Amino acid sequence: QVQFVESGGGLVQPGGSLMLSCAASGFTFSTYAMNWYRQALGKERDLVASIDTNGAVTHNGDSVKERFSISRDNSNKMVFLQMNNLKPDDTAVYYCNAAQNFGSSRAAFTSWGQGTQVTVSS
Repeated sequence: QVQFVESGGGLVQPGGSLMLSCAASGFTFSTYAMNWYRQALGKERDLVASIDTNGAVTHNGDSVKERFSISRDNSNKMVFLQMNNLKPDDTAVYYCNAAQNFGSSRAAFTSWGQGTQVTVSS
């Protein structure tokens, strides 16, 4: 059974940093590109960042470019999102999922974790 468990969210002031973690299980992790998504209240879930199977190539959405960094640990089936210089617009629930293909916003699996809430506020 495919599962994702996201953690690391919280309340942070503008300009602060957070590191999100995602533990994946139930599929061959190292063979999938991985995505982080976020969903703000009342909005659709959007792709934030992507990483290829080896961790050598990453892609960030325009709104988070140079502020967020995605990485992965294939040995432990984990993917991470380092978020710096956070802004109120970054407030959302953050999710991870495998990607159908690197660079695609389509998730490979219909199963989603509970997400982790990130709130940026003074």
